[in-house]
Amino acid sequence: MTVQPSPAQLKPETGTTPVTVARGDGIGPEIMEASLAILEAAGARLAIEEIEVGEKVYKAGFTSGLTDDAWASIRRTKLLYKAPITTPQGGGYKSLNVTIRTGLGLFANVRPVRGYAPYVPTYHPDMDLVIVRENEEDLYTGIEHRQTDEVVQCLKLLSRPGSERVIRYAFDFARLAGRKKVTCLVKDNIMKLTDGMFHRCFDEIAAEYPEIAHDHMIVDIGAAKIAVNPERFDVVVTPNLYGDIVSDIAAEVAGSVGLAGSANIGEHGAMFEAVHGSAPDITGKGIANPSGLFLAGVEMLQFAGQGEAAARAFNAWAATIEAGIHTGDMSGPETKQKVGTKAFTQAVIARMGEVPKKLKPCQPSKGAVPLPPPVRRVPEEKVLKGVDIFVEWRDGTEALAAILKTAATEALPLTLITNRSAKVWPNGLPETFCTDQFRGRFEFAGTGTAQDVIALQSRLVEAGISIGKTENLFSFNGKLGYSLAQGQ
Repeated sequence: MTVQPSPAQLKPETGTTPVTVARGDGIGPEIMEASLAILEAAGARLAIEEIEVGEKVYKAGFTSGLTDDAWASIRRTKLLYKAPITTPQGGGYKSLNVTIRTGLGLFANVRPVRGYAPYVPTYHPDMDLVIVRENEEDLYTGIEHRQTDEVVQCLKLLSRPGSERVIRYAFDFARLAGRKKVTCLVKDNIMKLTDGMFHRCFDEIAAEYPEIAHDHMIVDIGAAKIAVNPERFDVVVTPNLYGDIVSDIAAEVAGSVGLAGSANIGEHGAMFEAVHGSAPDITGKGIANPSGLFLAGVEMLQFAGQGEAAARAFNAWAATIEAGIHTGDMSGPETKQKVGTKAFTQAVIARMGEVPKKLKPCQPSKGAVPLPPPVRRVPEEKVLKGVDIFVEWRDGTEALAAILKTAATEALPLTLITNRSAKVWPNGLPETFCTDQFRGRFEFAGTGTAQDVIALQSRLVEAGISIGKTENLFSFNGKLGYSLAQGQ
């Protein structure tokens, strides 16, 4: 396995590692019991604190899915081993994973994905890649607003410190793990500021690692290549949303999402979990595959400095797979015995001490991947250039333009109106469909102040305009810090 330990997690004075365990919902308790039994049989030294998270906690009124006592345990042990949970349907419930990741600064999500051919059916027997996903930013911040009857928005937030940190972690990870290449996946042909910044950070940092090859792909074609030709990838680094999508694609084409574990790494702790969900349709049937959560537990032992136990556990699991003892989701031509959760667990424990003959065995970790601190930037010269004002309007573009121009001044004129970023004034196309939200862009003819922008908004409100939001327009060191409209 490939996640390396952080020195902060080593507990040499006791020989044990404190860990908070959440058994979760659905199949969670079944596969957690199985995973812990295998890890302990391999010699893992864990001081376990159990907490309850998930559906019951949500329904008890904790919209984050976490009680104060659970938070206290996680912050005390700095290590969470979590089974899948169920988030109740309906609004008002926040993602527990996102809450933990952002609350504890778990900035890197690390998902190793391997093919286990011929024992687990796959079209990609040589697949062996690691996806490093930024974990705190992007659309996963969940900052959403309803602006009008017809329009809602979700803010995509990327920071330079956050981007640099996860990219540097990916290169340090590749260096320590003996990986040869790092690939960046973004959509900067469209999102030139957000994804463009991530790509620029990647190129800058890649230059510091001349021994590691690097390349870049647009995320849509990159996802397609992972699906049909994953052997061309080694380490992939990407922003949050794309990372979630491509890691699930990779896990599925490798053989089964049920085999995928996930590590969430940060300066103040780590969380280890399976990629898959709580699978309520098979809960209690005794057929769930514990491998995803178990393999996350192997990564956890490596992280905690218990590499020998991690290697014993993985190698026994791999030997079991080679022996053809499989759960239903792994079954194929090499299956000799199709078993349920408990029988699979017992088979792995019975092979403790064995090493796989064909599959690549696990070796104890070689050291710690450095955890780079966020680097704050030297402030650039920031100049106010104007303002975008988003308004609710239903009575035609020309009528709106007349009001906006009346509120504008010679120093702060109206330069364009857009609807969903398509320019509709001046010289808009009659075919453009318009919703009930328009953006008026006002740009200073020379210099201006925030007071000029506030005065403009006041005039618009007095004219009966319903303002939903505003975005000030800035330049940074002489470069525009905002995008042009479609057709501008």
